[in-house]
Amino acid sequence: MSAIWYECKVKYRKTDETGGQKVTTEPYLVDAISYTEAEKRINEEMAAYVSEEFKITNIKVANYAEIHPFENADRWFKSKVSLVAYDEESGKERKTNMYLLIQANDVKEAYDNTIHVMKNTMGDYSIPAISESPIMDVFPYFSGEEGALEQLERFNALKASKPEVAAEIVDHMEFETAPEEETAV
Repeated sequence: MSAIWYECKVKYRKTDETGGQKVTTEPYLVDAISYTEAEKRINEEMAAYVSEEFKITNIKVANYAEIHPFENADRWFKSKVSLVAYDEESGKERKTNMYLLIQANDVKEAYDNTIHVMKNTMGDYSIPAISESPIMDVFPYFSGEEGALEQLERFNALKASKPEVAAEIVDHMEFETAPEEETAV
């Protein structure tokens, strides 16, 4: 079963850098099975972060195919990926768009992270757009099943990790080449 992500907008009073109070509305993502559960979950999550009163102003289904947190990143980027398929009947290329939510520190890093996520994709694709998302935080669902706790802890650890000095990504993967099969004549 694939996750359904709901974008929940929360309005609350926030203290800014100067110590003044300001009313702000910020979007958050929750993984839920219905609008009702999304509302319940965002209320629980925000109660832990906001000490004063808050109001949920909007809940809608988010159009993200996948969410990918990365270590040492503090912002979320919406990455548009166009999958290219060849339609044999018409003889034309057909593009299908999907959106990924990628954690990164800047647009270049978001592009690199998108490439990393898509590296095992069999078909052709292009990345026509990457933009910073207003999403403040992501709250995945935790089922309580065995193995799910480790996934949730890994997701939250990646999400909570602090940015460090940007380092060049080095691919250390090694591939064994399969011996070529001999063809019988």
